[in-house]
Amino acid sequence: MSNIAKKMILVIGIAAFAFIVVGTVVYLFVESLPSIEALYFAIGVILTSALNVGKVFLLERAVMKTVEMDDPNTGKNYIRIQYLLRYVITALVLVAAGFTPFVSIWGALAGVFTLQISVIVVRGKQED
Repeated sequence: MSNIAKKMILVIGIAAFAFIVVGTVVYLFVESLPSIEALYFAIGVILTSALNVGKVFLLERAVMKTVEMDDPNTGKNYIRIQYLLRYVITALVLVAAGFTPFVSIWGALAGVFTLQISVIVVRGKQED
C-alpha cells in the first residue's frame, strides 16, 4: 500500500471521529439528554467511512493495474468503469442507509465527506 493511501485512510479515520464527536455534541445540545439518535448518527458515519476506506483500496488497485496496461485506451476504459463502480457502491450504501431505521442518513452523508476531506488534506500536505 502506498504512503498516500495510508495517509488518506488515517485522515478518513480522524475525520470520522471528528464527525461523530460533533454529531454527539449537537444531539446532546438539541435533546439535552444522551439520545439513541446520536448512536444512529455514529453508525452512519462509521458505515460510510468504512466504505471510503474500501474505495481508497479500489482506487489504488485501479491505478496500479492501469499503469501496467499496454494499451492506453484500455486503461482509460478501465479507470472509467472503476470510477462508476465506486459511485454506484456509494449510492447503494446511501439508499440502504435511507431505508434502514438504525442508520442516520445525516451520519451517512457526513461519512461520505470523509473521503473528500482526506483528499484535500493529503493533497495540501504534498504541495508544501
